[in-house]
Amino acid sequence: MVASHALNSYAAVQVDAGVEGASSHQLITMLFDGVYTRLAQAKGAIQQNDLSLKAKKVSETMKIIMGLREFLDFDQGGELAANLDALYDYIQRTLMQGHIKNDPAKFDECRELLAQVGDAWSEIS
Repeated sequence: MVASHALNSYAAVQVDAGVEGASSHQLITMLFDGVYTRLAQAKGAIQQNDLSLKAKKVSETMKIIMGLREFLDFDQGGELAANLDALYDYIQRTLMQGHIKNDPAKFDECRELLAQVGDAWSEIS
């Protein structure tokens, strides 16, 4: 238990250190990476029938997607920002369907959609 707490503390410090010096572009990249990780963890939790872990990872994923939505600038982004907002909304709804139905294919769909945006975002840098 102590080792687990220490590991979690170390991870939190690593994340804080990474966020502290990151540009907006890097922060968004970190959000995408966080979503991919948590979707994989949620999918694994379904396969192991760990519904508590699945709920936790889905909740974390939803929070990250909300974070991505908060980065959208509708004044400068115009139609692109609106389209991304609609996509993120769809992903959140699909994620909830996967959560409710214990359907890992829904998590895969979310990851594939986000990966298209994330890959395009990586190309910008």
